[in-house]
Amino acid sequence: MLEQLLLLAHVVGATVLFGTGAGIAFFMVMAHRTRDPQLIAHVAGTVVIADTIFTATAAILQPVTGFFLARLVGWPLSEGWIALSLLLYVVVGIFWLPVVWIQIRLRNLARSAACAQTSLPTAYFRLYRVWFAFGYPAFFAVIGILWLMLTKPPIALY
Repeated sequence: MLEQLLLLAHVVGATVLFGTGAGIAFFMVMAHRTRDPQLIAHVAGTVVIADTIFTATAAILQPVTGFFLARLVGWPLSEGWIALSLLLYVVVGIFWLPVVWIQIRLRNLARSAACAQTSLPTAYFRLYRVWFAFGYPAFFAVIGILWLMLTKPPIALY
């Protein structure tokens, strides 16, 4: 029973990470395309809240549930597919943590432009390009982790 509960928690966490990340990316891109500072400020504000509530919580719980699930099942963390998953998880973190800061800056720049009734500043577009570029490695690393979790391929890491 404990194994099934841990597995459920782990799968729900992975789903939340992937789903929230994809949803946030979609809504940020769609808002950005309008070039409307007020709309972007609103969407980016919601994105920051969603990242804080959903993504951060799942990001913290995911390795915890994975660790206990691996221990319960008897898989060592040095098992090839687990070790590679952990490495990819670090890659996700390396790209996701700056993205959180960038989203806050994008929100603030859009809010300032909306309050001043001006167009978005150059700094907004520069940060947006970095935000967009950082999404690719994080997204594909998450896809890789999901594939590893589902297939558990025999990988020798030495």
